[in-house]
Amino acid sequence: MPVLNRIADYAEEMKTWRRHLHMHPELKFDCTETAAFVAARLKEFGVDEIHEGIAKSGIVAIINGSGEGPTIGLRADMDALPITETTGADYASANPGKMHACGHDGHTTMLLGAAKYLAETRRFAGRVALIFQPAEEDGGGGEVMVQEGIMDRFGIAQVYGIHNAPNQTFGSFNTMPGPLMAAVDTAWVYLTGKGGHGATPHETVDPLIAGVGMVQALQTIVTRNAHAMDEIVISVTQFHSGSASNIIPEEAWFCATIRTFRPELRALVKKRFHEIIEGHAAAYAVQARIDYDWGYPATVNDPAKAEFAAEVAREVSGDDLVDANAGREMGAEDFSYMLEARPGAYLFLGTGPGAGLHHPKFDFNDEAAPIGASFFARLVERAQPVA
Repeated sequence: MPVLNRIADYAEEMKTWRRHLHMHPELKFDCTETAAFVAARLKEFGVDEIHEGIAKSGIVAIINGSGEGPTIGLRADMDALPITETTGADYASANPGKMHACGHDGHTTMLLGAAKYLAETRRFAGRVALIFQPAEEDGGGGEVMVQEGIMDRFGIAQVYGIHNAPNQTFGSFNTMPGPLMAAVDTAWVYLTGKGGHGATPHETVDPLIAGVGMVQALQTIVTRNAHAMDEIVISVTQFHSGSASNIIPEEAWFCATIRTFRPELRALVKKRFHEIIEGHAAAYAVQARIDYDWGYPATVNDPAKAEFAAEVAREVSGDDLVDANAGREMGAEDFSYMLEARPGAYLFLGTGPGAGLHHPKFDFNDEAAPIGASFFARLVERAQPVA
């Protein structure tokens, strides 16, 4: 079964929605104009309930099916990134310094396409909860929506999401049972020593030298504290210090991103991180302050739900374009909070060649929107068939 014919009929309309959203990107929880656009479309479609203002600008909309049954959740993120767009498209961002560089405009469009179809046909039992979420990129809007009780409030029994994947085969679906994406933690280390002249280093306490030692030693967590078969990344991504060639600075700071899959390994890394920094601070006679931010948990698919989602994807794209055991990746996703609350699955939808995610030339491939919408629609019809 390819793209649903009725959804194919919406293709040009979906392109119009997506490009409108692309022109008006919003950040974090401040997705008010985006949410208003989504709510207006949902009202046009005749959905049964629209609940706004969840996690500030999030929406949960309900479509009732034909008969009694459970509630299935479908999620799309709405927020953009603080990037200046360089696509040159005639629908490029009209909001300076903001752009949809991760395809959330496409995700929202796919869910709107599915919503229009499901509200029109209602060939399913129970209910569909359409979850339009702010602040995936920064702020953990998924966590906030769960904390505000959407799973219990709307009786959601299972939940699914899609992310576009540029430079993967167009129309392909990839997923994985169990852990799919990593947990992400971020650490900032602030060092204070005693500054002075570069010609008299013996009169100083050099925080830069201490920081270099710390950065090198942190890699031993991967090579000497974790099992060789464990998947773990510790990347120091910033190091700032100094102001002139002949001055030993008073202060230095660096930050790192930490990626793991298993909770016990995540805890080990945090423990060893503190021990290494504190030990080196004592050895180099500097003061060290650590801000360790416990971020998004790992995105863990329910194995049975992941296999079911892959079966549905095969209906839409064919056997050759679906990999149900595609492997893990070290990126992170706050859909993880929803999967902690309810069983479900997350999948990647290939959108063909193009600039990568978070690149200023990125643009979602509009031809992929009907595929994602068809997947969501068939997922509902398969999961909750009419008796």
